[in-house]
Amino acid sequence: MDAILLQTLNGLDKGSAYALIALGLTLIFGTLGVVNFAHGALFMMGAFCAVTFNKLLTLSTITLDPEKKDFLGNPLQVRTPYIEDWLGPELGAAIIDWSVPLAILFAIPVMIIIGLVMERGLIKYFYKRPHADQILVTFGLAIVLQEIIKFYYGANPIPTPAPSAFAGSFDFGALIGMDPGTIIYPYWRLVYFAFALLVIVAVFVFLRFTTFGMVVRAGMADRETVGLLGINIDKRFTIMFAIAACVAGLAGVMYAPINSPNYHMGMDFLVLSFVVVVVGGMGSLAGAVLAGFLLGILESFASMTQVLDVLPGINQIIIYLVAIVVLLTRPRGLMGRKGVMED
Repeated sequence: MDAILLQTLNGLDKGSAYALIALGLTLIFGTLGVVNFAHGALFMMGAFCAVTFNKLLTLSTITLDPEKKDFLGNPLQVRTPYIEDWLGPELGAAIIDWSVPLAILFAIPVMIIIGLVMERGLIKYFYKRPHADQILVTFGLAIVLQEIIKFYYGANPIPTPAPSAFAGSFDFGALIGMDPGTIIYPYWRLVYFAFALLVIVAVFVFLRFTTFGMVVRAGMADRETVGLLGINIDKRFTIMFAIAACVAGLAGVMYAPINSPNYHMGMDFLVLSFVVVVVGGMGSLAGAVLAGFLLGILESFASMTQVLDVLPGINQIIIYLVAIVVLLTRPRGLMGRKGVMED
């Protein structure tokens, strides 16, 4: 029982990342009809927003402490972050400690600007081009962004710690009445799951209960008719592209303590996220979220030792096997609209 609960938690953790990235992908495909292979790079850019914000907060002045010596007998250099000089050592240290959650405030405008530049500068020229052209140009853009990050930040992963308040693990077993220590799970992974749910609910509420969202949903269903009503639907779709980029970026920011940011992390999630979108149904937001969590849990259970002993390597291909079965039996995906991907 403890193994099942632990793998379920692991699956929800993975599924949170899959669902957030797939949600952004589906927003872009559903509104603009663009297959965006640069979306994984947006996830990576979000993670490096957290890295950059941490580096900005830790910019320091260097002073010499004559009372402390290095191994050569020279006065020891003491680094004091500027923010501690400005706000005091306690408040400054606390802000640095909480740099990852605070990086959300930094990442939102950055990712919106990146999304707007991408859409206005490149993507808009490929709206009416075949999906193959869209895949090639956005995949090329992803490689460019990846190499830019590699040039400025290096090829090695950059550890980005979670706040010290969430550095430990939660005794999940004791909470549900099992023996203490039976199921220990990191606090930050639980925080990430809660954050993912919050973002997903916010996106659905925005699309369903705001005038802007209602117009966007109408445009997704019948773009031409909405345009004939005098509404600039293209402008709204551009904003939706920026929102989708922001969702991917925020997913990357909060994932930084779980997986140290590196230049190829976007590619690691990209293919899996596209599989999630296809399984859930192209253009279906609810399908993307549902498939993200389901496939995350399935991949987690496939990673169990008992399963790997019987089917070695199944954890590496299980998601693709599920995608094949779904496409053969239900080409439009679990919750896809009728006619999509069925021609």
